[in-house]
Amino acid sequence: MRVPVKVTVDTDRKTFEVEVGMPTTAALVIRELKAEKGSGQSGREYIGSIPFETVVKIAALKKNDIGAKTLKSAVKCVVGTCQSMGVKIDGKTPKEILAEIEAGIYDEILNKYENIGDKV
Repeated sequence: MRVPVKVTVDTDRKTFEVEVGMPTTAALVIRELKAEKGSGQSGREYIGSIPFETVVKIAALKKNDIGAKTLKSAVKCVVGTCQSMGVKIDGKTPKEILAEIEAGIYDEILNKYENIGDKV
């Protein structure tokens, strides 16, 4: 899996520092699907489906990187990534899932993970 790596070199002291980052949201979704890449025609062609709880776990991992204030907004970002990659969630299109999130259907699951988001 590809991950961002930052190497800082101090030529005066002849030292270096390596910082390994978190994989991208797309890479985490692809890993869950065990696919090679996203759909070439997102919205028309889907490469697979992942469970909503997996989306929430990815959002909890990426919450700080995304810059989201709440887990719910981080989940929406991950759902947006699924939309652009041609990935369904629980067999539904990402647009359907976004509407259900707004309607409060997933609030119980989100509340369950909100408290443990930093530990996932």
